[in-house]
Amino acid sequence: MGERHDGPGEASNEASVDGDVSGMLVQIGSVRGDLHLAPAVRPRVQLPHRTPSLPRRATAFQPRAAAAELDRILDDNGTAVLTSSAQATTGLMSGLGGVGKTQLALDYAERAWAAGAVDLLVWVTTASRDAVVTEYAALAAGLTGFADLDAEQGAERFLTWLATAEVRWLIVLDDLQHPRDLERLWPPANPHGRVLVTTRRADAALRGPHRQLINLEVFTPAEAHAYLHDTLAEHQRRSGAIEALAETLGYLPLALAQATTYMLDRDLSCTEYLSRWHDRRNQLAALFPEPDCLPDGQHATIAATWSLSIDHANRLQPAGLAKPLLEIASVLDPNGIPTAALTSAAVTTLLGNDVDRRVTAEHARDGLACLRRLNLISQAAHPPIPTVRVHTLVQRTTRDALTVDRHATIVRTVADALSEIWPDVERDAELGQILRTNATALLENGSPGLWEPHAHEIVFRIGGSLGNAGQVKAAYDYFRRLHVLAHDNLGPDHPDTLSARNYLARSQGEAGDETGAADAFEQLLTDHLRVLGPNHPHTLAVRNNLAYRQGTAGDVAGAAEAFEQLLADACRVLGPDHPHTLGVQNNLARFRGRAGHTAATVDAYEKVLADHLRVLGPDDPETLTVRHNLACYWGQGGDPTRAANALELLLFDRLRVLGPDHPDTLVTRTMLARWRAAEGDPAGSADALERLLADIIRVLGTDHPLTSETRDLIAQLRAEAQYEQPSDPA
Repeated sequence: MGERHDGPGEASNEASVDGDVSGMLVQIGSVRGDLHLAPAVRPRVQLPHRTPSLPRRATAFQPRAAAAELDRILDDNGTAVLTSSAQATTGLMSGLGGVGKTQLALDYAERAWAAGAVDLLVWVTTASRDAVVTEYAALAAGLTGFADLDAEQGAERFLTWLATAEVRWLIVLDDLQHPRDLERLWPPANPHGRVLVTTRRADAALRGPHRQLINLEVFTPAEAHAYLHDTLAEHQRRSGAIEALAETLGYLPLALAQATTYMLDRDLSCTEYLSRWHDRRNQLAALFPEPDCLPDGQHATIAATWSLSIDHANRLQPAGLAKPLLEIASVLDPNGIPTAALTSAAVTTLLGNDVDRRVTAEHARDGLACLRRLNLISQAAHPPIPTVRVHTLVQRTTRDALTVDRHATIVRTVADALSEIWPDVERDAELGQILRTNATALLENGSPGLWEPHAHEIVFRIGGSLGNAGQVKAAYDYFRRLHVLAHDNLGPDHPDTLSARNYLARSQGEAGDETGAADAFEQLLTDHLRVLGPNHPHTLAVRNNLAYRQGTAGDVAGAAEAFEQLLADACRVLGPDHPHTLGVQNNLARFRGRAGHTAATVDAYEKVLADHLRVLGPDDPETLTVRHNLACYWGQGGDPTRAANALELLLFDRLRVLGPDHPDTLVTRTMLARWRAAEGDPAGSADALERLLADIIRVLGTDHPLTSETRDLIAQLRAEAQYEQPSDPA
């Protein structure tokens, strides 16, 4: 370096360096060439090496079925099928908070370390991008001996080291919060390296070359039972009701760990804990340990574990919809909520009010996608009936956070949504079952919201659907329970309580207790006359049901007379074309026919059918019922061929309108076989009824009245066929 004079009387010493420089440079005026600020020298770590930040292993850790898939994806020892033996493989473990992702990742890491399969084991808690960068920079310093002044530069040097290192390394990135936190920080491909990421997210951005997603579910029942047995091994008297406890907690590992800690701290048995659990006065927070008493080094309670995920989902676009959608899902069936209900007009109206902007069904679907991306819900890819699933504890945590007013709003909105998507005619048995299950869950979670200011129609729809599906005993049991709820919430004389009694008496008769149903209707009519008066439509409906059950209980003439009087009152109060008036006409014709007036009944039914076709149309279920009754009376009047032909046409329409499994369709098939037998083929009809009986039992069960009636008809036709066979010649 030489001295340079810049001008007369002015001199300065300017240092000049040619070529690359490495090392400490002090007092340099200008530098020509590349300049590298030297990192501080650090002692290097010695391999094999594992970072000290691995979490604590859980008490009574249970091997998981998913461990085999982890081994398949990550092991490179030739016994597992890898994506490529020449590149690093990344397994992404994604799932609901609390399913045990961290513990399963820890189990894999410890097994790999114990087997000597890795020389460098790195565990990074990915709370943020800065946390990852800082950890990477520290690792670069430890592995190379130089600490960068710029952490980003240090992280880049660590990734470069991973790309070229010939040592076997495993990087675990635990609890990734945002996919963007790993932008330009994914460990590089290296045939010696493996990467394991755990996250609650399921975003498409997490997928990429050589990354395979593992959806870790809750414990299997066997895993949950084994965990509880192991955890409570030193407390044998607490081992009872383990199966019930595991099921109640939804087999969620975090919930099981915290619940058993709560039980042991308070010296509770499983049965005693479940008693507290089912006490609706207890919120979820009161059934798990305090935040400073959590087991296994856990840092968050159940509620806190999910609150962060809910907040993240609610900030995703469309902003503000994920949380209210989860609130709506919290009062429905966790095992299958119809997507149509969550995107209904009732729900989108509520969402729009919440966010103060217009919300469409498409926005609601996108809001559900936000919940799915945070694994707060799951959705089947292409099911026959699209549904959403949500863990029962996520539901309870969400419900616990609702105010009384918000809960009532949610419940009424959901009831409106279910009513909106419930078809008038339930052709699809699976859809009917899903709707009933969700409405029942709403009834469980919705009181008193479903009873203010009056009973929502959905509470009656459940039992009606059960009856229409042929589940008459279940319908009767449901309406017994509904009557108690109506009585407790509304009082004995409220019109909705009286309606519950009406449905209860009707289902009692359909279940086979004709006399008991008639007695119940007689008492109910007295209360209707007292509370609602003689001209109220509900009073007229009770009179109709009472007359019908009187007739089916044996008083046919009395029923016909009662229907005749009722028809006059219905025409006066409701009008001749009201559906209820048409129903009375149908019943009057029916019981006149049962009284033996067949010819007059046929004439009456032909008029009733004309009125039904004019007012209700050809596809209304009541119109189809009138056609069925008319055909049967043609047969009773001595024309079995006309009856059979009419029933054959009716069967086509009932299959089209009601579906093959509707009880009315099955009845028509039964009567068709009966009148075909009357044409002269009892053996063939008996064979057809044998095939039909299998469908009746499958749909309605062995105890349904139609099952026993069909069996009796088969026996009758078999006897007729045997009688008609010619005897052998002597």
